Amino acid sequence: MLSNKKVGFIGGGAIAEALIRGILNSKLVSPTQIAVSDISIQRLDYLHNTFGVITTNKIQAVSEQSDILFLTVKPQVIDSVIDSVASSVTVKSVVVSVAAGITLDYLQEKMPGIPVIRVMPNTPVAVGEGMAAMALGSHTTQEISEPVSTILGSVGRVVTIREEAMDAVTGVSGSGPAYAFLLIDALSDAGVCVGLSRNTAVLLAAQTLLGAAKMVLETGKHPAELRDMVTSPGGTTIAGVHVLEQKGVRGALIDAVVAATTRSREMGKKS
Repeated sequence: MLSNKKVGFIGGGAIAEALIRGILNSKLVSPTQIAVSDISIQRLDYLHNTFGVITTNKIQAVSEQSDILFLTVKPQVIDSVIDSVASSVTVKSVVVSVAAGITLDYLQEKMPGIPVIRVMPNTPVAVGEGMAAMALGSHTTQEISEPVSTILGSVGRVVTIREEAMDAVTGVSGSGPAYAFLLIDALSDAGVCVGLSRNTAVLLAAQTLLGAAKMVLETGKHPAELRDMVTSPGGTTIAGVHVLEQKGVRGALIDAVVAATTRSREMGKKS
């Protein structure tokens, strides 16, 4: 599927690095099939020395050669980037934007007739356990999107959604790692409170959340069913769950997702 494809990145930051690592670790393409452009020469040198990919500070040198072109830049600079690549991409290419708040309509207006995809990845792509959602433009078929899905799948999991759901995705998985980090931090504080060392408490908390998440994904069982499996009548777990319910932890998490989703919509309107 990707053996004869050239993959380009405009912007060589953390997301680009994570995707490049995933692509190469999965042996989807060779390093010489990947090209990166960035304004920082130091960053380009790092990516070339680390991965063996082609690097240049000339945007069009990457865009005109790429079958799959990732725009891995901040929303603040997306205008100038699109203006630079619009004349060099063709209908045989697919342009993938990870810039938050930049709509498919905007991308298609700037690049008429070009297949475009909007993607929302989250930060755990850096360790190969990310979650990405992608919305397809009107000129992007399922066949065109499959290589992009494969690339995103090399650093975690991917779903295809309607663009209207992108703000909700931001609220759940885009901002979600921060909620998980907060929970790990709180659990480790609790461990220290009851006598554990900080290192041991952090390890216990982080591995427990990792294992719980893996059980949900691999068993396919509802989280409530898995919770019941570890909650014995009159036992320690139900005592802890009771306190969490009394303190409104479930409601607070729901409110957090709603707030993040609302903020994402507000930012999208401004963009």
